[in-house]
Amino acid sequence: MAKRSQYRRYTRSKLGNIGYFTILILMGLFMVFPLFYCIITSIKPLDELLIFPPRFFVARPTFANFRALPALLSNLQIPISRYTFNSLLITVVSTFLSIIVGSMAAFTFSKSQIGERNVYFNLVQIMMLYNTVTLGVPQYLIFSKLGMIDTYWAYILPAIASAVNCFLMKQFMDASISDTLLEAARIDGAGVISMYWRIIMPIMKPAWMTVLLFSFQAMWSTVPGGTIFSEDLKTLPYVMSSVAAGGIARQGSSMAITVILMIPPIVVFLFTQSNVLETMSSSGIKG
Repeated sequence: MAKRSQYRRYTRSKLGNIGYFTILILMGLFMVFPLFYCIITSIKPLDELLIFPPRFFVARPTFANFRALPALLSNLQIPISRYTFNSLLITVVSTFLSIIVGSMAAFTFSKSQIGERNVYFNLVQIMMLYNTVTLGVPQYLIFSKLGMIDTYWAYILPAIASAVNCFLMKQFMDASISDTLLEAARIDGAGVISMYWRIIMPIMKPAWMTVLLFSFQAMWSTVPGGTIFSEDLKTLPYVMSSVAAGGIARQGSSMAITVILMIPPIVVFLFTQSNVLETMSSSGIKG
């Protein structure tokens, strides 16, 4: 009996499981509440938008806010196709380059023989403490000296050197790729580029798919900062802000644009969600 008590298994009671899942469901509903609010507001008619006190649910749903978008966007100084092109260009290019640069940096920090690599990686982690507002003035001065004001590079360059992307991929690489595997490849005659492209990148798929999701979401929702002044270089979220500036009468139309802009990140998330969970469980928690 004494031995059996040593291996007693402690599990939650049914009441504990109910409480646990209730908390998870409530947290999930709280997180998706803004999404539901945007969708519901986008199909509200004008009289329900102006009603007081405001109602969450819609009584007479309509797609008039979506049908009104072509007329609103046709009065813009720049065609909507130009804003769409700008958003797609900076999102695709920035996402691709951030994956390549972040994985190369992670490979160097994780598997290279550089003696000071831990010092450099600590500097990368310190970079995670600074937000875009803090870096606004230094970035403007640097871009001004380099002549990159009012160019696509003002969008792309800050997104490439992402400390978060490098951290995630480095931690995943430490947990998933052994030094013996790379040593065997080196004995077989593989060079650094060959090991990176043929061995590292296939194994790192969950990590760079996670980076793809984060980078895509960040760049798709980016708005012109203090380094972009030309109307030809502004993005789709800027159009949304200009429509929302029309007041509460355009709240339905602005929410309709928000719903449309949410579709690409949601689609990307559906394709990458399993990889995100694997990356966070194997690198984020262990890191």
